[in-house]
Amino acid sequence: MTFGEKLKNARKEVGLSQEQLAEKLSVSRSAVAKWEAGNGMPDVDNLKAMAVLLNTSIDYLLDEDEKITFNETIEPIELESFEKTGKCRDKKDAAAYWKYKDADAIYPLIRSKKLSTKEFLLDLVTSWGVSQLADYANNMDGYYLVEKGSKQFLVRVSKDFISSSELANRVDPKKFVIGNNVFKKTAYQLI
Repeated sequence: MTFGEKLKNARKEVGLSQEQLAEKLSVSRSAVAKWEAGNGMPDVDNLKAMAVLLNTSIDYLLDEDEKITFNETIEPIELESFEKTGKCRDKKDAAAYWKYKDADAIYPLIRSKKLSTKEFLLDLVTSWGVSQLADYANNMDGYYLVEKGSKQFLVRVSKDFISSSELANRVDPKKFVIGNNVFKKTAYQLI
């Protein structure tokens, strides 16, 4: 399913017309129609606002590989209230373990940006790894692959929330790609 199709479905699911969504985003109705038709993409600020208005995630909207389902939960937390214990190496691990202590497996992940050919060549010419380092500095959240029964969840832990998205298809914990992100399993496992 394309971004435009997902946008249209999510908009209808929350009961908004193109005009109503446009009004809430402070854009024209024709901009929303253009995005739904696949003739353009909104900017980052509009993507963030859309995800909130449509009760979905940016990852879901942008993932055309159908790896994430529409089922996402977001739960507010105070990261500082968690203590690292047992196999937990930091407070993010502790929060993921607290949320999914009944899981079959919790794999901490390393996330990196999937570079386009242009970005890769630019990174290679300028200074190897600078793009990846800058991306990591902008996103210090913890990522986890949780297996619970026959389901897998991609879990993101920030200082303010835990979000969980059920994966539509099983992935190999060693390495997988969702949207513009590459995820690799770390050397340790929480469960």
